[in-house]
Amino acid sequence: MSSSTHPPARARRLAKPLLTGLLLLLLAYIAAISVLVVRQRQRDEARPADAIVVFGAAEYAGRPSPVFRARLDHAYDLYERGLAPFVIATGGGGNDPRFTEGGVGVGYLERRGIPGNRLLAETGARNTDASAERVAVIMRAHGMGSCIAVSDGYHLFRIKRMMASQGVEAFGSPRAEARSLGRWRAAQLVAREVLSFTLWRLHIR
Repeated sequence: MSSSTHPPARARRLAKPLLTGLLLLLLAYIAAISVLVVRQRQRDEARPADAIVVFGAAEYAGRPSPVFRARLDHAYDLYERGLAPFVIATGGGGNDPRFTEGGVGVGYLERRGIPGNRLLAETGARNTDASAERVAVIMRAHGMGSCIAVSDGYHLFRIKRMMASQGVEAFGSPRAEARSLGRWRAAQLVAREVLSFTLWRLHIR
């Protein structure tokens, strides 16, 4: 048998610790990002800013889903506290030919009493990364440089980094959770955020 069929013994000895080291590095990375995601989720950084940005969730025939409504209500409370003069609602239409998340969000907040000239909508994005990019364009056009980002707590670590990459200083402010999450569900959310953040950093959408 040729020597190419079986790697030399030294190569095999080197491969095992190399693979072990790479695995340990990967586990350390996952653990570090997981800790950052959880810490950000537990932190409300609401403070005066140029705008409040509500990241979209589902809408149903022109009405915000319960999750989206909770985010919008939180943004309303922040606006009423006088923390920012404008609210920007984000999100495209997905498969809905009539409504967009951003448009539905603006309509909901206007019905709650925020003046229409204090509301802006981003209506073309199909994911969080695109929302961050398009919101940054809107903010620059209006001379804004900082925002309070409103979403579910687990999303905020990734959102803040996305906004920073667009030159916007973002402060995370999570919407209230209707009930506490079980350990399994919490672990799923953290794992999803670690994956989503990593794919974004690798420029994979």
